[in-house]
Amino acid sequence: MAEGLLVSAPASGTGKTTVMLGLLRALAEDGLVVQPFKSGPDYIDPAFHLAAAGRASYNLDTWAMGPGLLDRIAAEAAGADLCIAEGSMGLFDGVATPGQSGFGSSAETARRMGWPVVLVLDVGGQAQSAAATALGFKTYMPDLPFAGVILNRVASPRHERLARAGMDRAGIAVLGVLPRRGDLTLPERHLGLIQAVEHPDLDQAIAGYATFLRENVDLSAIRKAAAGTVQTAPTGRLPRPPAQRIALARDAAFSFTYPHLLEGWRAAGAEILPFSPLADEAPAPDADLVWLPGGYPELHAGRLAAAGTYLAGLRKHAETRPVHGECGGYMALGQALIDKEGTRHEMAGLLGLVTSYEKRKFHLGYRRAVLEAPLPGFAPGTALRGHEFHYSTILEQPDPALAAVADADGTPVPETGSHRGHVSGTFFHLISDEGAA
Repeated sequence: MAEGLLVSAPASGTGKTTVMLGLLRALAEDGLVVQPFKSGPDYIDPAFHLAAAGRASYNLDTWAMGPGLLDRIAAEAAGADLCIAEGSMGLFDGVATPGQSGFGSSAETARRMGWPVVLVLDVGGQAQSAAATALGFKTYMPDLPFAGVILNRVASPRHERLARAGMDRAGIAVLGVLPRRGDLTLPERHLGLIQAVEHPDLDQAIAGYATFLRENVDLSAIRKAAAGTVQTAPTGRLPRPPAQRIALARDAAFSFTYPHLLEGWRAAGAEILPFSPLADEAPAPDADLVWLPGGYPELHAGRLAAAGTYLAGLRKHAETRPVHGECGGYMALGQALIDKEGTRHEMAGLLGLVTSYEKRKFHLGYRRAVLEAPLPGFAPGTALRGHEFHYSTILEQPDPALAAVADADGTPVPETGSHRGHVSGTFFHLISDEGAA
């Protein structure tokens, strides 16, 4: 069994990622083996967790994953002294109606794992009133274990005394008090944080967060608050590989792949062969499958359009063997991508898709897809679960639909993906198939 905690907050933007990274590094510096997790469908934060803890981070998602898969992923904590999970959005934020496996909220993850919640509370602009918020979060789901709060952006010793007085009255444990500092934010862009590989000095930044947390948080109390019943001998399985030799695009334009997918592919004996389209590298000529993950192709569209070796190798592979793209990878397989300045860049042309960032439209949410055509590793009729998050607008999508796709409420969405010959693409990022236990 591995005990743990879940770091959450009332809303996004309250400082929980900074706290998470500082805790991971500080506890690791103390000699603990710390296993990080991310609640929900975030593919950027796990790379930051890895940098902070020195141990791969995995997503846990109660909407997109069945009980067996959740237990199997949680079993990655085997050998760890402590699990620390980071929540998504606000603690109770999830889908409006329950899906097959849950609401998808961070609270659902914490309750299922038995991990007490550490609530990062921004007390800027308030003092004793913050206790009412904390008390509401503590009592809203009575069977959810609640460890206490870390007060963030505290302006002065007087501010701290007043906020603590409110917490004492509410019976809320204060695990830490973080003074207001303007240099504790991570750089962001339109999908959230920049990627870990793009941070100019990530290790130094995380070391600074760890020092800050060590000075202002009771790490001993944090460790004592941990609890849970993570099963380290589950019966569920990780996702199976879609091919034996998989050429996987990996660079600043294509990096959004869920860690549990790659772990499942490797565990089943698949070979992952990385290549960089931005470096004008072709996929391995003997690969069975080329997989283009999501990422930021819109920021590098000119370089991708001019990468002749990459494009020639990709097109050659597609003549006889499967190619699949997710979100940004799907756009890169299309006919053209129009950037935010309105410049048209010709892409691989393996699908007829034309997308535009000049006409931005926000797409966010869980997706359930029933395949109408084969996708590498999955037959028609297979039900998949994933998540969609992008700002691109479809201008043209002339090829046949890959799947019937709906949101978490069952409402159909027009982003059906498409296929042509050996090539397929989706706007959702695959998380699991419903056939997994």
